[in-house]
Amino acid sequence: MKLVSYKTEDREHLGVFVNGHIYNLNSCDKQLPDQMNGFLEGGEVLMERAEKIDAQIRSGAIEPKQEAFFELLAPVPHPASCRDGYAFRQHVAAARRNRRVEMIPEFDKYPIFYFTNHNAIQGPGEIECMPDHFQKLDFELEVAVVIGKKGRNITAAEADSYIAGYMIMNDMSARTLQAEEMLLNLGPAKGKDFSTVIGPWLVTPDELEQYKISTKPGHTGNSYDLKMTCTVNGVQVSRGSMADMDWTFAEIIERCAYGADVLPGDVIGSGTVGTGCFLELNGTGLLNDPDFKPQWLQDGDVVEMEITGLGHLSNTIKAVDTDFSILALKK
Repeated sequence: MKLVSYKTEDREHLGVFVNGHIYNLNSCDKQLPDQMNGFLEGGEVLMERAEKIDAQIRSGAIEPKQEAFFELLAPVPHPASCRDGYAFRQHVAAARRNRRVEMIPEFDKYPIFYFTNHNAIQGPGEIECMPDHFQKLDFELEVAVVIGKKGRNITAAEADSYIAGYMIMNDMSARTLQAEEMLLNLGPAKGKDFSTVIGPWLVTPDELEQYKISTKPGHTGNSYDLKMTCTVNGVQVSRGSMADMDWTFAEIIERCAYGADVLPGDVIGSGTVGTGCFLELNGTGLLNDPDFKPQWLQDGDVVEMEITGLGHLSNTIKAVDTDFSILALKK
Protein backbone atom coordinates (compact mmCIF):
# COMPACT_ATOMS: atom_id res chain seq x y z
CA MET A 1 0.00 0.00 0.00
CA LYS A 2 1.17 3.51 -0.86
CA LEU A 3 -0.11 6.19 1.51
CA VAL A 4 -0.04 9.85 0.49
CA SER A 5 -0.69 13.23 2.05
CA TYR A 6 -2.06 15.88 -0.25
CA LYS A 7 -3.78 19.25 -0.19
CA THR A 8 -6.96 20.52 -1.84
CA GLU A 9 -8.14 24.10 -1.24
CA ASP A 10 -5.62 24.54 1.61
CA ARG A 11 -6.82 21.45 3.47
CA GLU A 12 -4.57 18.46 4.09
CA HIS A 13 -5.89 14.97 3.39
CA LEU A 14 -4.82 11.33 3.62
CA GLY A 15 -5.12 9.04 0.66
CA VAL A 16 -3.93 5.90 -1.07
CA PHE A 17 -2.14 5.88 -4.41
CA VAL A 18 -3.47 3.11 -6.63
CA ASN A 19 -2.75 2.62 -10.35
CA GLY A 20 -1.68 6.23 -10.84
CA HIS A 21 -4.58 7.80 -8.95
CA ILE A 22 -5.14 9.19 -5.44
CA TYR A 23 -8.23 8.20 -3.45
CA ASN A 24 -9.26 9.83 -0.18
CA LEU A 25 -9.35 7.26 2.62
CA ASN A 26 -11.76 9.12 4.88
CA SER A 27 -14.37 9.27 2.11
CA CYS A 28 -14.13 5.48 1.79
CA ASP A 29 -14.20 4.75 5.53
CA LYS A 30 -15.32 7.47 7.96
CA GLN A 31 -13.43 5.73 10.79
CA LEU A 32 -10.16 6.60 9.07
CA PRO A 33 -8.74 10.06 9.90
CA ASP A 34 -8.27 12.50 7.06
CA GLN A 35 -4.68 13.32 8.04
CA MET A 36 -1.55 11.20 8.36
CA ASN A 37 -0.71 12.00 11.99
CA GLY A 38 -4.05 10.81 13.34
CA PHE A 39 -3.87 7.75 11.12
CA LEU A 40 -0.43 6.70 12.40
CA GLU A 41 -1.50 7.25 16.00
CA GLY A 42 -4.27 4.72 15.40
CA GLY A 43 -1.65 2.02 14.89
CA GLU A 44 -2.30 -1.41 13.43
CA VAL A 45 -6.11 -1.20 13.70
CA LEU A 46 -6.33 1.76 11.31
CA MET A 47 -3.59 0.35 9.08
CA GLU A 48 -5.66 -2.80 8.60
CA ARG A 49 -8.75 -0.74 7.71
CA ALA A 50 -6.74 1.23 5.14
CA GLU A 51 -5.33 -1.99 3.67
CA LYS A 52 -8.88 -3.28 3.24
CA ILE A 53 -9.88 -0.14 1.32
CA ASP A 54 -6.72 -0.36 -0.81
CA ALA A 55 -7.50 -3.99 -1.69
CA GLN A 56 -11.11 -3.16 -2.57
CA ILE A 57 -10.01 -0.37 -4.91
CA ARG A 58 -7.47 -2.64 -6.60
CA SER A 59 -10.03 -5.42 -7.09
CA GLY A 60 -12.73 -3.09 -8.35
CA ALA A 61 -15.03 -3.97 -5.46
CA ILE A 62 -15.43 -0.23 -4.83
CA GLU A 63 -14.89 2.67 -7.21
CA PRO A 64 -14.37 5.82 -5.13
CA LYS A 65 -13.94 9.21 -6.73
CA GLN A 66 -10.39 10.01 -7.83
CA GLU A 67 -8.82 13.25 -6.64
CA ALA A 68 -8.35 15.43 -9.72
CA PHE A 69 -6.85 18.68 -8.42
CA PHE A 70 -4.37 18.40 -5.58
CA GLU A 71 -0.91 19.32 -4.31
CA LEU A 72 1.16 16.36 -3.23
CA LEU A 73 2.76 16.91 0.20
CA ALA A 74 5.39 15.05 2.20
CA PRO A 75 3.77 11.72 3.16
CA VAL A 76 4.22 12.65 6.84
CA PRO A 77 3.87 16.45 6.71
CA HIS A 78 4.22 16.94 10.47
CA PRO A 79 6.56 14.31 11.92
CA ALA A 80 6.72 13.82 15.67
CA SER A 81 10.50 14.06 15.24
CA CYS A 82 13.14 13.57 12.56
CA ARG A 83 16.40 11.69 13.04
CA ASP A 84 19.05 10.81 10.48
CA GLY A 85 21.40 7.84 10.72
CA TYR A 86 24.85 6.98 9.35
CA ALA A 87 24.36 3.48 7.99
CA PHE A 88 26.40 3.26 4.77
CA ARG A 89 30.06 2.43 5.40
CA GLN A 90 30.98 3.16 1.77
CA HIS A 91 29.92 6.80 2.11
CA VAL A 92 31.69 7.31 5.45
CA ALA A 93 34.90 5.61 4.27
CA ALA A 94 35.00 7.56 1.00
CA ALA A 95 34.42 10.89 2.71
CA ARG A 96 37.22 10.21 5.19
CA ARG A 97 39.58 8.93 2.49
CA ASN A 98 38.97 12.11 0.50
CA ARG A 99 40.02 14.12 3.55
CA ARG A 100 43.07 11.85 3.90
CA VAL A 101 42.09 10.58 7.34
CA GLU A 102 41.71 6.99 8.51
CA MET A 103 38.34 5.27 8.67
CA ILE A 104 36.87 5.72 12.13
CA PRO A 105 36.72 2.26 13.80
CA GLU A 106 33.70 3.20 15.93
CA PHE A 107 31.53 3.08 12.81
CA ASP A 108 31.50 -0.71 12.99
CA LYS A 109 30.72 -0.83 16.72
CA TYR A 110 27.36 0.94 16.95
CA PRO A 111 24.91 2.93 14.77
CA ILE A 112 24.56 6.66 15.37
CA PHE A 113 22.07 9.37 14.43
CA TYR A 114 21.38 13.07 14.92
CA PHE A 115 18.15 15.01 15.29
CA THR A 116 17.24 17.44 12.54
CA ASN A 117 14.42 19.97 12.13
CA HIS A 118 11.09 18.11 11.93
CA ASN A 119 9.37 21.43 11.15
CA ALA A 120 11.37 21.78 7.93
CA ILE A 121 9.98 18.64 6.28
CA GLN A 122 9.04 19.10 2.62
CA GLY A 123 7.65 16.94 -0.15
CA PRO A 124 7.84 17.19 -3.95
CA GLY A 125 8.13 20.67 -5.47
CA GLU A 126 10.22 23.76 -4.83
CA ILE A 127 12.88 24.02 -2.14
CA GLU A 128 13.54 27.64 -1.15
CA CYS A 129 17.13 28.34 -0.14
CA MET A 130 18.82 31.37 1.40
CA PRO A 131 22.06 32.89 0.03
CA ASP A 132 24.27 31.13 2.59
CA HIS A 133 22.71 27.78 1.66
CA PHE A 134 24.12 28.21 -1.83
CA GLN A 135 27.63 28.19 -0.41
CA LYS A 136 28.15 24.54 -1.43
CA LEU A 137 24.51 23.43 -1.52
CA ASP A 138 24.16 19.66 -1.60
CA PHE A 139 21.67 16.81 -1.86
CA GLU A 140 21.90 13.52 0.05
CA LEU A 141 20.28 10.38 -1.34
CA GLU A 142 18.74 8.29 1.46
CA VAL A 143 15.92 5.98 2.52
CA ALA A 144 13.71 6.83 5.50
CA VAL A 145 11.31 4.89 7.69
CA VAL A 146 8.30 6.10 9.67
CA ILE A 147 7.51 4.69 13.10
CA GLY A 148 3.98 3.30 13.39
CA LYS A 149 3.60 2.61 17.11
CA LYS A 150 5.00 3.84 20.41
CA GLY A 151 7.90 1.92 21.93
CA ARG A 152 10.82 2.16 24.33
CA ASN A 153 13.87 -0.06 24.89
CA ILE A 154 13.07 -1.95 21.69
CA THR A 155 15.47 -4.71 20.67
CA ALA A 156 16.67 -4.95 17.08
CA ALA A 157 15.00 -8.37 16.83
CA GLU A 158 11.56 -6.77 17.25
CA ALA A 159 12.20 -3.31 15.81
CA ASP A 160 11.03 -3.98 12.24
CA SER A 161 7.48 -4.44 13.56
CA TYR A 162 7.52 -0.76 14.59
CA ILE A 163 8.05 0.43 11.00
CA ALA A 164 4.88 1.73 9.32
CA GLY A 165 6.58 2.28 5.98
CA TYR A 166 9.48 3.47 3.85
CA MET A 167 10.09 6.63 1.79
CA ILE A 168 12.75 8.36 -0.29
CA MET A 169 14.63 11.01 1.70
CA ASN A 170 16.80 13.92 0.52
CA ASP A 171 18.74 15.31 3.48
CA MET A 172 19.53 18.74 2.03
CA SER A 173 22.87 20.15 3.21
CA ALA A 174 24.53 23.58 3.17
CA ARG A 175 28.13 22.44 3.36
CA THR A 176 29.85 25.75 4.19
CA LEU A 177 27.53 26.31 7.15
CA GLN A 178 27.91 22.67 8.17
CA ALA A 179 31.73 22.71 8.02
CA GLU A 180 31.86 25.94 10.01
CA GLU A 181 29.71 24.68 12.89
CA MET A 182 31.23 21.18 13.00
CA LEU A 183 34.57 22.74 14.02
CA LEU A 184 32.93 23.31 17.41
CA ASN A 185 31.94 19.62 17.69
CA LEU A 186 28.26 20.42 18.07
CA GLY A 187 26.18 19.78 15.03
CA PRO A 188 25.14 19.56 12.30
CA ALA A 189 22.55 22.30 12.80
CA LYS A 190 22.27 25.32 10.47
CA GLY A 191 23.82 23.28 7.70
CA LYS A 192 20.81 20.97 7.79
CA ASP A 193 17.78 22.63 9.39
CA PHE A 194 16.35 24.44 6.37
CA SER A 195 14.94 21.46 4.47
CA THR A 196 14.59 17.69 4.67
CA VAL A 197 12.62 16.21 1.78
CA ILE A 198 10.61 12.98 1.96
CA GLY A 199 8.24 11.38 -0.49
CA PRO A 200 6.48 10.88 -2.73
CA TRP A 201 4.50 8.36 -0.67
CA LEU A 202 4.80 6.07 2.34
CA VAL A 203 5.23 2.47 1.17
CA THR A 204 4.15 -0.22 3.63
CA PRO A 205 6.66 -3.04 4.30
CA ASP A 206 4.57 -5.74 2.62
CA GLU A 207 5.19 -4.10 -0.78
CA LEU A 208 8.95 -4.62 -0.37
CA GLU A 209 8.86 -8.35 0.40
CA GLN A 210 9.99 -9.22 -3.13
CA TYR A 211 13.18 -7.20 -2.61
CA LYS A 212 14.14 -8.70 0.75
CA ILE A 213 17.68 -10.12 0.98
CA SER A 214 19.83 -11.75 3.63
CA THR A 215 21.09 -9.34 6.27
CA LYS A 216 24.86 -8.88 6.51
CA PRO A 217 26.64 -11.24 8.92
CA GLY A 218 26.62 -10.05 12.51
CA HIS A 219 23.61 -7.77 11.99
CA THR A 220 19.91 -8.03 12.84
CA GLY A 221 16.83 -6.80 10.97
CA ASN A 222 15.30 -6.71 7.52
CA SER A 223 17.42 -5.78 4.49
CA TYR A 224 16.27 -4.94 0.97
CA ASP A 225 17.96 -4.65 -2.40
CA LEU A 226 16.47 -1.37 -3.66
CA LYS A 227 18.28 0.47 -6.44
CA MET A 228 18.87 4.13 -5.55
CA THR A 229 19.66 6.88 -8.09
CA CYS A 230 19.78 10.67 -8.19
CA THR A 231 19.88 12.93 -11.23
CA VAL A 232 20.49 16.68 -11.38
CA ASN A 233 19.03 18.39 -14.45
CA GLY A 234 18.57 15.00 -16.08
CA VAL A 235 22.16 13.82 -15.56
CA GLN A 236 22.67 10.88 -13.21
CA VAL A 237 25.13 11.79 -10.48
CA SER A 238 24.51 9.06 -7.88
CA ARG A 239 23.85 5.34 -7.92
CA GLY A 240 23.71 2.82 -5.08
CA SER A 241 21.51 0.31 -3.29
CA MET A 242 19.78 -0.01 0.04
CA ALA A 243 21.46 -3.44 0.15
CA ASP A 244 24.68 -1.60 0.98
CA MET A 245 23.39 -0.45 4.38
CA ASP A 246 25.83 -1.75 7.00
CA TRP A 247 23.51 -0.96 9.92
CA THR A 248 19.87 -2.02 9.52
CA PHE A 249 16.95 0.22 10.39
CA ALA A 250 16.13 -2.28 13.15
CA GLU A 251 19.52 -1.65 14.74
CA ILE A 252 19.16 2.11 14.36
CA ILE A 253 15.71 1.99 15.98
CA GLU A 254 17.12 -0.09 18.84
CA ARG A 255 19.59 2.71 19.58
CA CYS A 256 16.97 5.46 19.14
CA ALA A 257 14.60 3.76 21.58
CA TYR A 258 17.11 3.06 24.34
CA GLY A 259 15.76 4.89 27.40
CA ALA A 260 13.54 7.06 25.18
CA ASP A 261 10.18 6.74 23.47
CA VAL A 262 9.86 6.41 19.73
CA LEU A 263 6.45 7.64 18.62
CA PRO A 264 4.04 7.21 15.72
CA GLY A 265 5.11 9.69 13.06
CA ASP A 266 8.82 9.70 13.95
CA VAL A 267 10.92 9.83 10.76
CA ILE A 268 14.33 8.12 10.73
CA GLY A 269 16.73 8.42 7.79
CA SER A 270 19.36 5.90 6.75
CA GLY A 271 22.18 8.32 6.12
CA THR A 272 23.73 8.86 2.71
CA VAL A 273 24.28 5.98 0.30
CA GLY A 274 27.75 5.67 -1.23
CA THR A 275 28.19 8.31 -4.03
CA GLY A 276 24.99 9.89 -2.70
CA CYS A 277 26.08 13.54 -2.39
CA PHE A 278 28.31 16.12 -4.07
CA LEU A 279 30.52 16.40 -0.99
CA GLU A 280 31.67 12.81 -1.54
CA LEU A 281 31.68 12.99 -5.33
CA ASN A 282 33.68 16.23 -5.41
CA GLY A 283 36.18 14.90 -2.89
CA THR A 284 36.73 11.75 -4.92
CA GLY A 285 37.04 13.78 -8.12
CA LEU A 286 39.65 16.13 -6.67
CA LEU A 287 41.58 13.24 -5.12
CA ASN A 288 41.93 11.60 -8.53
CA ASP A 289 42.31 14.74 -10.65
CA PRO A 290 43.56 18.11 -9.34
CA ASP A 291 41.83 19.83 -12.27
CA PHE A 292 38.43 18.35 -11.38
CA LYS A 293 35.69 21.01 -11.20
CA PRO A 294 33.42 20.51 -8.18
CA GLN A 295 29.65 20.70 -8.65
CA TRP A 296 27.09 22.09 -6.20
CA LEU A 297 23.38 22.73 -6.51
CA GLN A 298 22.35 26.04 -8.08
CA ASP A 299 19.17 28.11 -8.37
CA GLY A 300 16.81 26.38 -10.82
CA ASP A 301 18.39 22.93 -10.59
CA VAL A 302 16.01 19.97 -10.71
CA VAL A 303 16.93 17.16 -8.31
CA GLU A 304 15.25 13.82 -8.97
CA MET A 305 15.62 10.75 -6.79
CA GLU A 306 14.32 7.29 -7.60
CA ILE A 307 14.37 4.16 -5.42
CA THR A 308 13.03 0.79 -6.48
CA GLY A 309 9.62 0.24 -4.93
CA LEU A 310 9.54 3.68 -3.30
CA GLY A 311 8.88 5.87 -6.33
CA HIS A 312 10.28 9.08 -7.80
CA LEU A 313 10.87 12.30 -5.84
CA SER A 314 11.42 15.55 -7.77
CA ASN A 315 12.39 18.97 -6.41
CA THR A 316 13.41 22.29 -7.94
CA ILE A 317 15.91 24.52 -6.14
CA LYS A 318 14.75 28.12 -5.79
CA ALA A 319 16.74 31.07 -4.45
CA VAL A 320 15.00 33.40 -1.98
CA ASP A 321 15.21 37.04 -3.09
CA THR A 322 17.25 38.45 -0.19
CA ASP A 323 20.83 39.37 0.65
CA PHE A 324 20.55 38.48 4.36
CA SER A 325 23.53 36.36 5.44
CA ILE A 326 24.46 34.82 8.79
CA LEU A 327 27.92 34.01 7.46
CA ALA A 328 28.45 37.76 7.20
CA LEU A 329 27.60 38.19 10.90
CA LYS A 330 30.65 36.32 12.17
CA LYS A 331 32.76 38.35 14.61
